[in-house]
Amino acid sequence: MNDQPQTPTPQPQSQPHARAHRRPHRAGIAAMAGAAILGVSGLAYAAQADNGSSTAASSQTRLPTENRSNRGATVLPLDPQAKSLQNLEGTTDATAAQAAGLVYINTTVDYGAGQAAGTGMILTSDGEILTNHHVVEGATAITVQVVSTGKTYRAAVIGYDSAHDVAVLQLENATGLTTIKPDSSGGVQVGDKVVGVGNANGDGGSASAAAGTVSALNQSITVRSDSGGASERLSGLIKVSADIIPGDSGGALYDSDGEVIGMNTAASSGSSDVSGYAVPIAQALTIAQQIEDGDESSTVHTGSTGFLGVQMAPSTYGEPAGALVAGTVDDSPAESAGITRGSTITAFNGSAISSAAQLSNAVAAVDAGKTVNVSWTDSSGTSHTATVTLKTGPIG
Repeated sequence: MNDQPQTPTPQPQSQPHARAHRRPHRAGIAAMAGAAILGVSGLAYAAQADNGSSTAASSQTRLPTENRSNRGATVLPLDPQAKSLQNLEGTTDATAAQAAGLVYINTTVDYGAGQAAGTGMILTSDGEILTNHHVVEGATAITVQVVSTGKTYRAAVIGYDSAHDVAVLQLENATGLTTIKPDSSGGVQVGDKVVGVGNANGDGGSASAAAGTVSALNQSITVRSDSGGASERLSGLIKVSADIIPGDSGGALYDSDGEVIGMNTAASSGSSDVSGYAVPIAQALTIAQQIEDGDESSTVHTGSTGFLGVQMAPSTYGEPAGALVAGTVDDSPAESAGITRGSTITAFNGSAISSAAQLSNAVAAVDAGKTVNVSWTDSSGTSHTATVTLKTGPIG
């Protein structure tokens, strides 16, 4: 990450091999009232390399927009005729050795509104899992299947670093698991042979293996949510000519010795040229250690995410300052406090609230289980203040 990133060569874009659906970001407030999240295989993101060429992302892996003129990401249609793994160029079933130490991650999004799937790597025999933050973003429940045994566990997020797209999970009651063999020596060179392994297409079948070579080091891409969220810049990435597709995110990038040199994170797709991107394993493990140590920073979050449970309505010109409520989630702290549709939240945890975005950030800064004061004005103009205890919410 300390080296100056090289500028990627633009590649022609074509229809991606897999599909993705929209999944809004969550930080303690629910989706806007009426917004439906259908069965999903991931969230599409718009992304641009430093030279402006298009790449993109999903909750499993990051896919391209159709062209550079797109504002935000193209939401890719569900295609029942999508190519099978056997038809994907350069992709085969993983060997037993390549699948060892890997898990499939399946998430429930926003209390059952949708599902997503990705991959992870086993760090400890008792079930500590390394994956991408975007694989578990928005999750309200997580199950993890060990590829080599088929055994399934419930999992909780220990912490994450969204700025570097790293998250660490802990499986419940896991013992005796086979771990990955990382190569953190930093000896990766352009031209090295690699294989990206993961849960391609998120279908939970045999792990897929996409062969290729390292084409560049220290790459940077910028990722932006298709819902119009702030851009995120990922740096220091390994660029490979391997067919990384949705579902592979969080999976292993192996070198020719069978050691893990990176975590599959992003991809562009073309009819002839495919570029994948991986977080170097040394970088990912350093962040994972910080998460394990509970060492929070401006980018690292540990512990659960607080949840108030209000559905926000879009603000319009002339409305009073505050966060306009379109509804509340059943059995949420907001519903229990008596906050109703048409209310305007004006203060949270001692700070004045002037917008929905400000409320979202304020809730995200408080851990689940903490008690806070909330002030609001109901639709008739009556002011209220209540003390509420935040529940555990979707992963931010």
